[in-house]
Amino acid sequence: MSSKVHPLGNHFINGYLHPLFGASNDSEMFTQMVWISFFCILSIAASMAVFPAPYGRYSSSKFGFLLPMVFAWMTQESPSFIIPLVLLWSTSATCWSSLVNKLLLIGFITHYIHRSIIYPLCVRSSNKTPFVPYISAMLFSFFNGFMQGHYLLNYYQYDNKWLTSPQFVIGYTMFLVGMAINIYSDQLLIHLRKPGETRYKIPVGGLFNYVTAANYLGEIIEWAGFALASCSAPAAIFTLFSAVFLIFRAWHHHKYYLLKFEDYPKTRKIIFPFIF
Repeated sequence: MSSKVHPLGNHFINGYLHPLFGASNDSEMFTQMVWISFFCILSIAASMAVFPAPYGRYSSSKFGFLLPMVFAWMTQESPSFIIPLVLLWSTSATCWSSLVNKLLLIGFITHYIHRSIIYPLCVRSSNKTPFVPYISAMLFSFFNGFMQGHYLLNYYQYDNKWLTSPQFVIGYTMFLVGMAINIYSDQLLIHLRKPGETRYKIPVGGLFNYVTAANYLGEIIEWAGFALASCSAPAAIFTLFSAVFLIFRAWHHHKYYLLKFEDYPKTRKIIFPFIF
């Protein structure tokens, strides 16, 4: 590596995080983190096959004391962009000189700035968040924010040829399109309710005419594009994690709408148009 401008972060990673993960270097640490993510995916799939994640419309005090939704959402999601920014400031960040690394990390940070600040301030919901899913989401944000940020800042530097490679061009385009679908679909959901309303309504417009969870479809496309653009194990396992979680949540939403609304469109698919 080149000279370290801000070595404090490097010392912390080498001296504390490597031993925490039973690793002697970054490569071993990323391998451990990917395996931890994989086992988390298995546990989430097993639990969500039985009951939905207990937040939002499924919120319950059985899973801990209840927190205000805006506070919970902002604080549980924000480590996903704060940790990469801390790494950028506190580590040598030798890979930041690559334009590809910049674009990938800026895309990741942009998503989570929107998700943790803009989105919760727009939502019209009175639902509260139980402590258990809140702290679980926060821990994941710390974990994944570090995994993606450290990989792109300090571990793997893409060369200039990668910028025009098919996988990057197609992948980053998917990422941007997926983000647009996700944000647009969220806005359609938000504006189903008039100010002061809290009851759920049948989603309409955009891809909601074809699937129950158009916003989740957009996010899956987004992270699939991110994984393709980077072709990295951390991005791929995060995409798998997101897809499994969002597909199961979409399935629970679909069942909810079918039970709640007699006139819910029976031909509407769950998350993938015309397929599932």
